[in-house]
Amino acid sequence: MNELLKKAEANASTKEEKSFVRPEDEEREVIAPDGSIIKVNPIYDYFSGEKPSVEKPNKGVVEKFLNWARAESIWVLGFGTGCGSIEIPPLMTPRFDAFRFGVQMRPTPRQSNAFIISGYLSVKTLKRVIRSYEQMPSPKYVIALGSCTINGGMYYDSYSTINRLDKYMPVDVYIAGCMPRPEALLAGFVKLKEIIKSGKGEGANLYAENFDEYKANQKKVIKDWNMPDYNW
Repeated sequence: MNELLKKAEANASTKEEKSFVRPEDEEREVIAPDGSIIKVNPIYDYFSGEKPSVEKPNKGVVEKFLNWARAESIWVLGFGTGCGSIEIPPLMTPRFDAFRFGVQMRPTPRQSNAFIISGYLSVKTLKRVIRSYEQMPSPKYVIALGSCTINGGMYYDSYSTINRLDKYMPVDVYIAGCMPRPEALLAGFVKLKEIIKSGKGEGANLYAENFDEYKANQKKVIKDWNMPDYNW
């Protein structure tokens, strides 16, 4: 009887550990076009398993020109993470006209070089944010919008939201407030432009240099980690 109980407990713990893996993500055998049978592990086969590497900037006038071009062409990932997302659409209207700053929205991480974390960030959303951030090409920049990204705001003691964004990814510009108006967001873009042109927008390299520390912090709060450590 005791042995049966031990087996049942072991099976239950194994199921709990694997319960977050979706059926389509489980390792399985498939038939290749040539008729051979191969093993597929979607979680690791569809992404790069290598850690990000530091990309050293160019020297002299070349890097200055590239930084000028980057600052004048900020493509923001269209991903609203929280309540601050409501402040972003007005930026594209004639009243605020973010296009005159070289700012526009893009639909996918592969096309974007800026990420606005707009307001509170739940643990579930953090998982998607990490995946999206890591898929963005370097150099890339993060704008933290609202008090919740700085100290948790009104959710500082919540069990389901994070209260320090910079523990999980580098942040280039903080915009304080609850919730900052579109004018404040435009001021944030102006500040980001200054940072990029001065050659200090090195968040992607900072992430690569301290990758193990960031990843450890991420895994402390994300309990159902069912993706590779790096999602490039």
